[in-house]
Amino acid sequence: MNNAYNHSFSASNQLTQKSVNRCFDGEQHYYSHESTSTKTPMTFSIYLPDEALAGRRCPALLYLSGLTCNADNVTHKAHFQQKCSELGMIFIAPDTSPRSSESHDVPNDERYFVGQGASYYVDATQAPWSEHFNMQSYIVDELYDLLRSEFPIDSIGITGHSMGGHGALLLGFKFPSKFVSVSALSPVCAASESAWGQAAYTEYFGDDKSLWAQADAAQLIMEVGQQYTNILVDQGGADNFLAEGQLQTSKLQEACNIAQQPLTLRYLASHDHSYYFIQTVIDDHIEHHWRMAQMG
Repeated sequence: MNNAYNHSFSASNQLTQKSVNRCFDGEQHYYSHESTSTKTPMTFSIYLPDEALAGRRCPALLYLSGLTCNADNVTHKAHFQQKCSELGMIFIAPDTSPRSSESHDVPNDERYFVGQGASYYVDATQAPWSEHFNMQSYIVDELYDLLRSEFPIDSIGITGHSMGGHGALLLGFKFPSKFVSVSALSPVCAASESAWGQAAYTEYFGDDKSLWAQADAAQLIMEVGQQYTNILVDQGGADNFLAEGQLQTSKLQEACNIAQQPLTLRYLASHDHSYYFIQTVIDDHIEHHWRMAQMG
């Protein structure tokens, strides 16, 4: 194990290091910790370039994953490490929801778009979900503060894929003081108008449609107006979930037009919803966030 980065783990005792692997000019780390927001153990991966390992403050990118995923999917499949190594950028991937363990019985659902792996990064208000499914609070308060206290982070941008793209847009525009930049890959743009989101929000919020609206990225952007110099969104033109109406990408374009929020929206012909698509565009997103961090 490389102990080049000596921070205060032993003093704070908040994080348990699960693994370390050398990767390009940096290290890929995994950690777990006990979350007060979800009342469960939570895990995340973090890529630390050598600049960060040496204690230099670096810009960071927080990546929110999609339905059924955990921190492994993007860490193993997206191939972001080389670009982050080149630019000196930290890359963080949390899990998508609380999960059951020997000591915690977390509610779940047989549908893949509700329950464990499908938090939508919201704070649920309805039982049985409200005890553990507090992912908005976990991401923007607990994990955010933990990351900034334990790692040499200069600024944080937010991105994500699919349900995680919804999370990036939603949390980025809800909490613009915390994130210097926003992007998304194949995001769910209007969750309250997609079958996925409607099923999840019925469970998490009940029939209170005002809570659905507060957890809908397109509606929030129209409400709060421009928050960023520019946001970058990539969408595969051959994405079957786009064709099925789950993503509602046109609603994002409409919302940004109304909010006067500059948007770079790119449709990539022949690309689907998979991590092959993410590999294709991830470098552009890392560079987008790196540039925004330099401007900030």
